[in-house]
Amino acid sequence: MSSTHLMQSFLLALAALASTVPAAKAEHPKPHATRPAKAPRAAKAPPAAPVILPSESELRVAEWVATSGDNHALPYAIVDKLGASIFLFDGKGKPLGAAPVLIGVALGDEATPGIGSKNLAEIGPAEKTTPSGRFLAKFGIAFGHERILWVDYATSVALHAIPPGANPKERRRQRMLSPTPEDHRITFGCINVPTAFYGKSVRPLFQRKGGYVYVLPDTKPIEEVFPRLRVQALADGSTS
Repeated sequence: MSSTHLMQSFLLALAALASTVPAAKAEHPKPHATRPAKAPRAAKAPPAAPVILPSESELRVAEWVATSGDNHALPYAIVDKLGASIFLFDGKGKPLGAAPVLIGVALGDEATPGIGSKNLAEIGPAEKTTPSGRFLAKFGIAFGHERILWVDYATSVALHAIPPGANPKERRRQRMLSPTPEDHRITFGCINVPTAFYGKSVRPLFQRKGGYVYVLPDTKPIEEVFPRLRVQALADGSTS
């Protein structure tokens, strides 16, 4: 499958899955004994979700996974840290949708050794990275007996919705809608997705057998993180 075909598949899938905001229902004014009731104020529509398109790096990884079967027929997600977005696929490589993400505060593609055993208060700003790479993600129990999708259990990196107990000063929900990727860097390293996207798409897809999560780098060359892309590039060059 070529990058052009993948892009077309993305656009068609995203167009089909795009949510529409229903029109607000007008309330009928109640009659008053002496004067007519004031006309109801028009309801404000919620802010529009940002349009998400795949980057060239994301398309390269998507093409490699789809053509090589690297996901072993399991569902998978590709997280583009530079674009602050996630793209979801079923086990056959069919695009299922995309959403914005929140990621670690700091740039970096490796987790600090031993960070998984640290308390949150002990983690410094430079250690709050979302590691890049290929991860076999599965649901498991987290602190508070909550089941979450562990991307890398050893480094305590999970993919989940915005925590309800998140500090309001972090403004995570507002950051999620920002078109500026830098605004999406706020977590300790975990990958946050919109609550509806997590509940309707991620959890049902991964809860049975898990799946793969491919996290694209933000500092390293992509071929260093995914060496098989070199093989793919050579194969494409030999057939062009």
